[in-house]
Amino acid sequence: MHLSQFLSEQMAKLQAAPWKSTIKGIRRGIERETLRIKPDGRLSQSDHPYALGSALTHPLITTDFSESLLEFITPAQSDIETTIAQLTDIHRFSMRQLGDERLGSGSMPCFIEHQDEIRLAYYGTSNVGRMKTLYRKGLKNRYGSMMQAISGVHFNFSLPEEFWLGYQQSLGNTEPLQDFISAQYLGLIRNYKRYVWLIVYLFGASPAMCKSFLQGRQSKYPFQNLGKGSLYLPYATSLRMSDLGYTNSAQSALNVSYNNLPDYIKGLQQAISTPSAEYQSIGVKVDGEYQQLNANILQIENEFYSTIRPKRTTQSGERPTCALAKRGVEYIEVRALDVNPFTAVGITAEQMRFLDLFLLYCLLEQSPLMSADEQNLVDNNLRKVVTDGRRINLELLDGAHPRLMQDWAEEIFAALMPLAHCFDEVHGGDSYQAVLKQFYLGLLDPAQTFSGKVLNQLIAAQQDNSSVSLNLSESYRQQLLKGDYQFYSEAEFLQMTKTSLSEQRAIEQKDTISFDDYLKQYFIEDPAQLCEAEKAKS
Repeated sequence: MHLSQFLSEQMAKLQAAPWKSTIKGIRRGIERETLRIKPDGRLSQSDHPYALGSALTHPLITTDFSESLLEFITPAQSDIETTIAQLTDIHRFSMRQLGDERLGSGSMPCFIEHQDEIRLAYYGTSNVGRMKTLYRKGLKNRYGSMMQAISGVHFNFSLPEEFWLGYQQSLGNTEPLQDFISAQYLGLIRNYKRYVWLIVYLFGASPAMCKSFLQGRQSKYPFQNLGKGSLYLPYATSLRMSDLGYTNSAQSALNVSYNNLPDYIKGLQQAISTPSAEYQSIGVKVDGEYQQLNANILQIENEFYSTIRPKRTTQSGERPTCALAKRGVEYIEVRALDVNPFTAVGITAEQMRFLDLFLLYCLLEQSPLMSADEQNLVDNNLRKVVTDGRRINLELLDGAHPRLMQDWAEEIFAALMPLAHCFDEVHGGDSYQAVLKQFYLGLLDPAQTFSGKVLNQLIAAQQDNSSVSLNLSESYRQQLLKGDYQFYSEAEFLQMTKTSLSEQRAIEQKDTISFDDYLKQYFIEDPAQLCEAEKAKS
């Protein structure tokens, strides 16, 4: 198994570099979504619990699309065990405030009879809070609420400045450091898009779903029935990632480019400012009541569905693309992860280690620019693995050449091994090599992947997806209620609740302009022009 010449050279440089140990400073953060559900498995209809603080301002606990869809956020940390401890504590504290409610244990929702059961998230009366709710109303009017009830896990990843300084020098690159960093992250993103099918193959965990999710919609997929009300595809890995779930066919014509930062920003800005005939028919303000933020292809950047995003921390009231235009890429957000149903917190330390290796491989390997045609090709590869990934002898396209997914995956694993050695040398121990061996079993036997295990469990028990998920939710509830905090304390959580509620009140009292004016102002800055201005400066 040969590594590409370029990759071999980069790895040899890293191995010998005095700055090798800087990979210890990789920072990671998790965003885990989970539905609040009642003991019978139905969606909670109650408000976001007051005891969890303000969804608008709490640093660790917020809501996503709906009032019942919690999102737990860990701050960026360079120690994986610390991140897992923080995530577990956030779950534990929340669980203790939820009375008899449970937290959904998987990605696909169950027992939703009608989308009107999915209440839009509420963030209070401030302009910024109202805008967040209105954006969600726009999503509901555009796509329906069902797909917004799906939960996922996002993995945020950044390399430390010391790494970038060493790496830039080793490549003989002399451009301004932030420009170099942004360009390198975009190279990583292009390779990630080429190989993300491997992540979905290993970690996809939603091969089955409730019938109610289709709600009378026709499906082109040859679903099989299971139990009283479940549907599955025998070789599927992640129905969450299929076009039943979180993809947006209206966006398929967008072709946002990842070749450089200005092009990426321009592509998104174009979508946010180009009217859509379909969404104009909904109307923006109907009988004095807003229906969506605007009638453009995208209301805001977040509506753009992507399996990965370049990110920069925004300032108050700043748009994500404006932050990128002014200050460049700071970290990336991996968005292709299903909730891992085999753990109470939705992701494991082992998955995080694998992602470290995979993302560093994507960075170090040569990353040619990506044409619109190649973008379509890699999207097709991903779709194949989403619905058919565990099929023996599945073929994907590597450029113009068909090749067996299995062989290609083997090649990537071989490239990850020297990186695992490198990580283990820096961290001590052999946990990175152990992780490769652990997930390699899923290559040898598709039944060892997350989706394989989920489906085998369902078929063996001849049980509905929903009853298995509910049993898991109950056992995780017991587990979380019993244990002790590992990182935060109860007092710290209570203080965060209190502070967040008073911060929300302060924001509400500070508003001086009307909501109409607030929206106008929010969209006034043109990120594409900011890019030009930044370029002119340098």
